[in-house]
Amino acid sequence: MSRLLGPVRQNGYVVRDIRAAMDHWINVLGVGPWFYVDRVKTDYFRYRGAHSDMQMSVALANSGDFQIELIQQRNDAPSLYRDFLEAGNEGLQHIAFWSNDYQTLYDSLLAKGHPIGHEGAIGGEQGRFAYFDIATPHPGAMLEISDISGQKGKLFEYIRNVAKDWDGADPIREAR
Repeated sequence: MSRLLGPVRQNGYVVRDIRAAMDHWINVLGVGPWFYVDRVKTDYFRYRGAHSDMQMSVALANSGDFQIELIQQRNDAPSLYRDFLEAGNEGLQHIAFWSNDYQTLYDSLLAKGHPIGHEGAIGGEQGRFAYFDIATPHPGAMLEISDISGQKGKLFEYIRNVAKDWDGADPIREAR
């Protein structure tokens, strides 16, 4: 638990092959089911303040109350995901904190001098997210904040609840 940001709610992994990554989590670790979106539609996406046409696939699953996110970038547009892979990394790229009071959290991180690496929205103003460059030598410590006050929060709750009683059937489910 962060006294400043609340609990870490998600680990985000940037991968080169999202299907292989889901298979690993399902078959080796027993985590699922995965809710998969082949091409996420963002309302906007900015990398270091400039518009970027970044395209990605995302898969979400829970292990208890903790969410795992897999991200595969589908093009070469500027993003922190691309930077991470080009640096020779694959795997844990960020930790995420969720908030029903996104703007206050966003403003407080900016006031502390943390620059935004990339940000965007999915499904409207209550679907905003931002990744902050925090000073650290560890590439897996990128910080994401995510607004869960709208539909995204309801989706995350649904995924958590489905995972509680998952029996291994239908391990990859298309989400929209």
